[in-house]
Amino acid sequence: MSVNVKVLGGGCSKCAELLKNAKEAAANLSIEAEFEYITDMREIVKFGLMSMPALIINGKAVASGKVLKPKEIEKFF
Repeated sequence: MSVNVKVLGGGCSKCAELLKNAKEAAANLSIEAEFEYITDMREIVKFGLMSMPALIINGKAVASGKVLKPKEIEKFF
């Protein structure tokens, strides 16, 4: 089963760092994951989150407004 991971943000360096850290966390755990980087504000609003960057794993918001380290992300997989 593949894990769906979405990073929501405006295209800033923090958003890119969160995406990189999420990919690293999945690789550390040998997890097969699909990654999406969503910058379209119309799409982001649908998630109801006010702080960016945000991390969504399998449809559930696990972080908003901060850049998690790979080890912090691993516990959500």
